[in-house]
Amino acid sequence: MKMNIRAFQEKDTEEVIRLWTDCGLTVPWNNSNKDIQRKLAIQPELFLVGCMERLIIASVMAGYDGHRGWIYYLAVHPAHQHSGFGREIMLEAERLLLSMGCSKINLQVRSSNTSLIEFYQSIGYKTDEVISMGKRLVKDC
Repeated sequence: MKMNIRAFQEKDTEEVIRLWTDCGLTVPWNNSNKDIQRKLAIQPELFLVGCMERLIIASVMAGYDGHRGWIYYLAVHPAHQHSGFGREIMLEAERLLLSMGCSKINLQVRSSNTSLIEFYQSIGYKTDEVISMGKRLVKDC
């Protein structure tokens, strides 16, 4: 079966959040609705969904700050994992970032998510010897 990749549309919100939930991407300290609204305010063309017929089965959020590209919320519905759809939507995100002048992509994966780490390694990503740090400026929940 073929997956059609297109830009996210606001009408996709609930279906995408359901996908993220099904894939275990949602966490109590992030508000998925707010994450989507923030992305739609900046580079919405880098928020992609993969559709099969009328169902959203994949998503990826990308960003580019002029120095590095970033990947967030890569998800493929559990019923469609290991079918090449994750690789396909990532290739499209990479293509869009490259067209903007991006020379390197960074991403973060929870260290406990070994299957996703293996997926990223299989498509050429390597562990950078860095420490990821963060500071929450706005409490979402």
